Amino acid sequence: MTILVTGATGTVGRRIVGQLAERGVPVRALTRNPGKAAFPAGVEVACGDLTSLETLAPALEGVTGLHLITFGGDDYAPLENGPELVELAAKAGVTRVSVLSSFDETSVEAALRAGGLGWTQLLCMEFMANAFDWTASVREEGVVRVFGNHPGAVVHEADIAAVAVAALVEEGHAGETYVVTGPEALTPEERVRLLGAAIGREIRFEEQSEEEYRASMRAAGVGDDLIEFGVRLGAEPMEAASVVAPTVERVTGRPGRTFAQWAAENAAAFRI
Repeated sequence: MTILVTGATGTVGRRIVGQLAERGVPVRALTRNPGKAAFPAGVEVACGDLTSLETLAPALEGVTGLHLITFGGDDYAPLENGPELVELAAKAGVTRVSVLSSFDETSVEAALRAGGLGWTQLLCMEFMANAFDWTASVREEGVVRVFGNHPGAVVHEADIAAVAVAALVEEGHAGETYVVTGPEALTPEERVRLLGAAIGREIRFEEQSEEEYRASMRAAGVGDDLIEFGVRLGAEPMEAASVVAPTVERVTGRPGRTFAQWAAENAAAFRI
């Protein structure tokens, strides 16, 4: 059973590749830049792009399991070729699929829903790894600035990967939609405090106004659409963002990793 992992160099994809390799499962990692990819020994690397289906046919040869993301290209735009992608996978002999989704359905989920492949959907609100956005301000100023200090059940990227791996290699997950969260809902201010404890340095938390947030995003070169999206989330977060789901423990048999654990694992990135 060979499993193809798309988005293999990403935050979650890299973890999926690693966990499959640890299990001894033959894994093929899809990337647009094989020369820059670094994976564990034994992982096969394939060059391909989800927005260019002609590059996927060779990567799918001999594959029975497939992990999909729902965006592609340099602009991370939602994929519009879902039907063609799913058809190509089915013709290649894929029988089991996991999909890392947002709460906005794309052509990929719609095509899987209409097709005959066994697939499992993973829905995540916010990754713990998003805290890497704070790296520069923590290192340079000892501060984190956030617009909207609302609680969120942020999830460790390794736990998302563990649920995906279970769906790909174990029976009983086809047809399921799993909301994957961390084991607690924490505000950004609470996460900053935990991060400070991990690095052994007090970090100041500052809640931004909407105007300050817009100005900082413009200064960072963020586009207007993403700024408006961030404003909406900061002002009126989705209620589901703070709801803790039991998925990780139910699927993997162990509790989800806490943000304190994530902070300890990644403390070096925030130290001066």
